[in-house]
Amino acid sequence: MNEKTAKSGEKGVLKRIAGPVVTAVNINAHMYDVVKVGHEELMGEVIKIQGNNTIIQVYEDTSGIRPGEPVSNTGLSLAVELGPGLLTSIYDGIQRPLSVLVDKMGDFIERGVSAPGLDHAKKWEFKPLVKEGDRLGPGSIFGEVQETNIVHKIMVPPNMKGGIVKSIKSGSFTIEDIVCVLDNGDQLTMMQKWPVRVPRPSKEKVNPTIPLITGQRILDGLFPIAKGGTAAIPGPFGSGKTVTQQQLAKWSDAEIVVYIGCGERGNEMTEVLTEFPELEDPKTGKPLMERTVLIANTSNMPVAAREASVYTGITIAEYFRDMGYDVSLMADSTSRWAEAMREISSRLEEMPGEEGYPAYLAARLSEFYERAGLIKTLNGDSGSVSVIGAVSPPGGDFSEPVTQNTLRIVKVFWALDAKLSQRRHFPAINWLNSYSLYLDTLHDWYDKEVSPEWNLIRSWAMEILQKEAELQEIVQLVGSDALPEAEQITIEVARMIREIFLQQNAYDPVDTFCDMTKQYDMMKAIRAYSDLAYAAQAVGVTPTQIIAVKAKGEMPQIKFIKDYKPALEKIQKDMEAEFNALRSSA
Repeated sequence: MNEKTAKSGEKGVLKRIAGPVVTAVNINAHMYDVVKVGHEELMGEVIKIQGNNTIIQVYEDTSGIRPGEPVSNTGLSLAVELGPGLLTSIYDGIQRPLSVLVDKMGDFIERGVSAPGLDHAKKWEFKPLVKEGDRLGPGSIFGEVQETNIVHKIMVPPNMKGGIVKSIKSGSFTIEDIVCVLDNGDQLTMMQKWPVRVPRPSKEKVNPTIPLITGQRILDGLFPIAKGGTAAIPGPFGSGKTVTQQQLAKWSDAEIVVYIGCGERGNEMTEVLTEFPELEDPKTGKPLMERTVLIANTSNMPVAAREASVYTGITIAEYFRDMGYDVSLMADSTSRWAEAMREISSRLEEMPGEEGYPAYLAARLSEFYERAGLIKTLNGDSGSVSVIGAVSPPGGDFSEPVTQNTLRIVKVFWALDAKLSQRRHFPAINWLNSYSLYLDTLHDWYDKEVSPEWNLIRSWAMEILQKEAELQEIVQLVGSDALPEAEQITIEVARMIREIFLQQNAYDPVDTFCDMTKQYDMMKAIRAYSDLAYAAQAVGVTPTQIIAVKAKGEMPQIKFIKDYKPALEKIQKDMEAEFNALRSSA
């Protein structure tokens, strides 16, 4: 941060260094004050005060600093700059733009280097939306800036009282220029700052009733998330977490995407940083980055900055939410964030909880996910932040503390399964372990917007899949031919649901996204085959003949056809004709 020290003379001295956690004495500080540590002025944050000892977590590598070096207090909390220029940006965990840091020092970030989160020299075309004499309150929108294809709404900061507009300008300004003056003397610019650990206020939180449509059949069809909801994607290495999150970022009907790469391996984060700018936004045909903010914090960066990156991301998401936008936040992964907390906790010599994690792990996870939600903003609009957190349990063990504590908080659980990915079933989400607690609240939306039959068909598909899981134990012992005829048909119908509906190709230009109408039509076609098959079996047609029906073999191709309805109608007619012939000959 570039601010001058807020309270002059408040310089302390380093007493103890333990990795990213250092202790200073004789410094008058408050909790969460940002301080400058050592001769290189490394950025840190006060996390504990014990008498004359102030304990600080440093966001940069502390090797080489010594006891006796100076520590100065800025008197300010860790805050992010919010305003035009956020979109398309790639930041580190404490909102330093990586493009600016690369220009300053090349590919390797040196210590003690700071850079503002936004470009303070660039001019933006400001268009006022109010006139002199209008009254503005906290959170009121008084102007707008066209940023990429998104209209960036300029708001009164939530912690400002507001008043009557005395003067307002129009034209090109930097984010620091005064564009509006109120009768009480308040001067408004296009930029505001907000402390990352403090949730931005809203009028009220509303119960979410609209799904976040992702275009992924297993998610929208079986385990939907609501706009303003919370979801977790736990899964072992190689099970497809990153691809699934990229699909959600690309296709979900949120207007803004915030992607936090929290402690991921450098090569995995490099893939995200190189692929995201190349991704095309299907809604506009322009780069997806134009409505995205990326926060990159790799595993070799200091752990304290990893801990801060999650708060930086959620604060930026809340800012766009306050404009009335639906925001989708991806945190990949919260396990690395928890590991950073564990390391800092051990340096503080706190009493460890389960598996060495701090006793407050559950509380910190709750605080983070609690900042999701559908809200009424201070200016009367409606906005939402949907939080989707990836969890990387060691060895795919879902019983470890981070996964278990996350499951107690989130309402949607998408369980990635290594065995499914080994069988090349993608997305590798296990339909027996996953669940969504939003089904009841979204019931009416599906009835109205998709079909009154949708909820019934969804329940039917889940029953078939669960029945198949029970029958598989018998099949593995004695083979499918030993099953009763009706149950042999159940096995076949379940296979169709898995291979036709649940499997989806993220790299196929058509199958990568499937709208709700197509999802309903596909499921209805499988249900139609099921009804015809059971009816034929009841009059003596053998399971072998039913499974050999040729028309159903054409059904998997529907996924890859854009104008699929004529082809699906032909398949259904051919299927009915084949079954009529089978029943006649039985």
